Amino acid sequence: MKNIKKYLSGISIIIGLLGLMNACKIGKDYVQPKLKLPENFRGDTLDYFGDTSSMGLIHWKSFFHDPTLKLLIDSALANNFEMKTALLNLQISTRVLAQNKANYLPSVNATIANGNRTWRSKDFGSGPLTKYYDHKGETAPQNMFVYQSMFGSDINFSWEIDIWKKIGSKQEQLLAEYLDTQEAKNAIQTSIITAVAKGYFNLLMLDAKIEVAKRNVQLNDSTLRMIKLQYEAGEITALAIQQTQSQRLLAASLVPEIEKEIVIQENALQTLTGKLPDSIKRGTSYEHLFAESKDISLGSPIEIVRNRPDIRSSEFQLMAANANANIQQAMRYPSLTVGGVLGVNSMLPKNWFNIPGALLGGITGNLTTPIFKNKTLKTQYEVAKLERDKAEIQLQQKVVEAVAEVSNAVVTVDKQREQLSLAKERVDNAHLAVKNAGLLFKSGYATYLEVITAQSNALNSDLDLVELRQQHLDAFVDLYRGTRRRLEIRI
Repeated sequence: MKNIKKYLSGISIIIGLLGLMNACKIGKDYVQPKLKLPENFRGDTLDYFGDTSSMGLIHWKSFFHDPTLKLLIDSALANNFEMKTALLNLQISTRVLAQNKANYLPSVNATIANGNRTWRSKDFGSGPLTKYYDHKGETAPQNMFVYQSMFGSDINFSWEIDIWKKIGSKQEQLLAEYLDTQEAKNAIQTSIITAVAKGYFNLLMLDAKIEVAKRNVQLNDSTLRMIKLQYEAGEITALAIQQTQSQRLLAASLVPEIEKEIVIQENALQTLTGKLPDSIKRGTSYEHLFAESKDISLGSPIEIVRNRPDIRSSEFQLMAANANANIQQAMRYPSLTVGGVLGVNSMLPKNWFNIPGALLGGITGNLTTPIFKNKTLKTQYEVAKLERDKAEIQLQQKVVEAVAEVSNAVVTVDKQREQLSLAKERVDNAHLAVKNAGLLFKSGYATYLEVITAQSNALNSDLDLVELRQQHLDAFVDLYRGTRRRLEIRI
């Protein structure tokens, strides 16, 4: 009993000394790198929005006004396959993070029942288990004698003391990876919102295009009737009819092409919402689809960049790389493991639970350190430091790209607004030209070629205006995506 107390006392002293070492963490704590950010975004001309709220703080349900679009986005966020996968990845990271906390506790195992009996013969080179035959009151045979007999049950534990904060660094790494998974989910959510909005805007654009095409077909039909009348009167040749019919067929051929694109776009939207191909209900107008007139501002580059999911994801990857470098450094230092076992053990099954005769116990303490492992540990540590440097460079790259993306988006929104104003004037002028060309043709002051040219210009102007409106909507969505603040995760 005295020997056990001395042994325990020695173990306690060693643990106490190593506990002091435990206060000195190996490795470097994460320090947020300095990011080169401008005071303002280049090309920021959205001052007329005011300063009431930052675009990055506006929830998508407040940004988009079309109720049909909101329903589509809601459905996509709930049923999209990538979103479902991201949520499962988040649950996996949550469980791994929770499990690592348990590494601070000892590992405990129980052997419920263990039976082991082996036999040997005289040429084996060792004798029988004498005490076994003494208990049985028998003489051991020369062949197939009992060499070993053991029946027992026990509980054993093993506990590695976290001297150099390996478990703590692992916890930091897993937490960073968990937060990275959160941001990945946020990034997917933002991408889904953007894709659904752009797809919906494309549908509205295609609806407007097909209306333009059908309207031009009707206009060409009216012109063709008028030209046929003049042909019958002998005022013009058959060439006028043929060219007018060609113009009509050009407008008519747009209809099936646009109908095909509508079906394809509807199927793509249904896929985003996790549904089978079907038609998509939509609003009747693409005016006032989002909060373009709301009192909002871009916000500062620091506010936007630090809250973008891709930037935050890169920073969490840097945190994880820093923690991994600390882990690899700690692997090169000594480790202390304390263990023990308590149970019962006997040679005969009848004495299995004979107390205290079958009791067994044991305490172990191992202080081990690597000496030479073919430079494996050193190389792993050096590689981990280089990976950390790579992660920091990638973070800096993401920041520069994000600033450029927002700057590009804000310039695009502003310049396309100017283009829209000019395009509307062009459409008004083209429609007026069609009207005047028709009147002049009836009065004999214009040729059929001038009528056809005016109608062709009007068709192109209408189609260009529709496409420019869609591009403007898409650019505003890109600006919204570029300034997105991270969203809270609820599991």
